[in-house]
Amino acid sequence: MKNINYKLVIISSALLLVLASCGNKEANQTASAQTTALPFPVAQLENKTVTGYKEYPANIEGVVNSDVRAKTSGYIQKVYVDEGQKVQKGQVLFKLETQSLNEDAGAAKARINVAQVEVDKLIPLVEKNIISAVQLETAKANLAQAKANYSSIVANIDYATVKSSVNGYVGAINFREGSLVSPNDATPLTVVSDIQQVYAFFTMNEADYLDFLQHTEGKSLDEKIANFPEVNLVMANGGMYSETGKIQTSSAQINPNTGTVSFRAIFKNPNQLLTNGNSGKIQVPTVYENAIVIPQESTFEQQGRVMLFKVANDNTVSSSLLTIKDNINNLYVVETGIKKGDRIVVTGANKLQDGMPILPQEKPFDSVIKPIEVLFKN
Repeated sequence: MKNINYKLVIISSALLLVLASCGNKEANQTASAQTTALPFPVAQLENKTVTGYKEYPANIEGVVNSDVRAKTSGYIQKVYVDEGQKVQKGQVLFKLETQSLNEDAGAAKARINVAQVEVDKLIPLVEKNIISAVQLETAKANLAQAKANYSSIVANIDYATVKSSVNGYVGAINFREGSLVSPNDATPLTVVSDIQQVYAFFTMNEADYLDFLQHTEGKSLDEKIANFPEVNLVMANGGMYSETGKIQTSSAQINPNTGTVSFRAIFKNPNQLLTNGNSGKIQVPTVYENAIVIPQESTFEQQGRVMLFKVANDNTVSSSLLTIKDNINNLYVVETGIKKGDRIVVTGANKLQDGMPILPQEKPFDSVIKPIEVLFKN
């Protein structure tokens, strides 16, 4: 009996040792799993309205550009304005030498007097039927011709005073005093530009033009242009022009040589900061309302596909394939693959694998996108 009890004690002790060993092993595995879970920043996705911009090179011109040309040949006697000067319609800009024209005018005036004397002499002779009326009509025709010649010369003298046909600002003066000019010159004397408003001319490629047609409200092209958001102008020095512009027209035809479509935008220019010949870049906005947006640093690429890690309720991670709608600086606008409320690993995706546990460090979503907050409209 004692031997049986002794054996029972030995068996019980062994069993307790086995159970204790198993418990310690499970505890060690749990502790090991906890110690291998590393901390990673995690954010919960929120919808945002974000505006991205595509840029297109642009050339600037005044709304009115009036070429100033000589209407008669002659040497420039006087230049009355300087480059950049503001002038009014009708203001004298150039004076051409008219000495030879004045001499021609004197001779033409004399021929009028001679012709008039001839007409006056023939009138009474015709009245008395001494000569034929045909002779009088011929004399009157000669008088009319002499007057026409004189009027033409006087007009040329008037043309020698070159005036501005518009209000605006004088551009480059291409001819100075002493230069011989004529109506046939390819280069104008100058250009007077009205730059209270300016045009910005730019082109879109075919793909961007199709996006414009598909994503802008309106049934016709005119309606789409009218509904299109205002555009920005980045000046040549990189600064943003203070006034926003409005697209006015489009050629609506693809240039077969360049594959582009032409557009024209108009900007107010109250301080005359812009002028003919300026260059810049037009920023055309694309607005994504209530979109899913993520920082690009939260993603990684696998065989050319963009992916990120989502965090499950048990704090394990799983990769998700994304469809990207747009790329705005360091921000992705996502079409599919994630949704509002999902938790994602913000940084460190290259250190993770599917199924790995992490220690989430929760970050406010706005703080995650803070470096690009200027892109968002609340």
